[in-house]
Amino acid sequence: MILKSQVEWALHCCAILSGLPEGRYLSTKALAELHGLPKEYLSKALQSLSQAGLVDTTLGPSGGYRLAKPPEQVTFLDIVEAVEGETRTFVCNNIRTNNPCLPDGYCYSGPCAVARVMWEADEAWREKLRTVTLANLGRMLVRETPAKLWKDTFAWVLDRAG
Repeated sequence: MILKSQVEWALHCCAILSGLPEGRYLSTKALAELHGLPKEYLSKALQSLSQAGLVDTTLGPSGGYRLAKPPEQVTFLDIVEAVEGETRTFVCNNIRTNNPCLPDGYCYSGPCAVARVMWEADEAWREKLRTVTLANLGRMLVRETPAKLWKDTFAWVLDRAG
């Protein structure tokens, strides 16, 4: 399974937005510059987040994006599904019915073992993403990012936040 690049972009942008002070917004331009991304493509990911109710947006010179909910209430799965949709990652086309050895009129009862295993794996993956919030991510980043880099990055962000 390969997720769209926009999933990575959305996760990183939400990580940054989760650190914004109350009432402050960060523009698409600043988010694109921070991550080295094309602004036009990034705005599609941000629109998906907005349509899913994960970010608020405002227009004007100090406009941009901010989280619509506290970081504790936004999961990785929320973000992934905002960009990718909620469709299962495996689609069963029931190709087993093409078996030339099947007797006439034979009908399988229920989904095949392949589909069941794949659907269980998909649910396990989604369950893991449900357990990780932006608040969890923030704590990980604080532990793993050198203090000066963390401080400089948020100074850069706050300097550009409206």
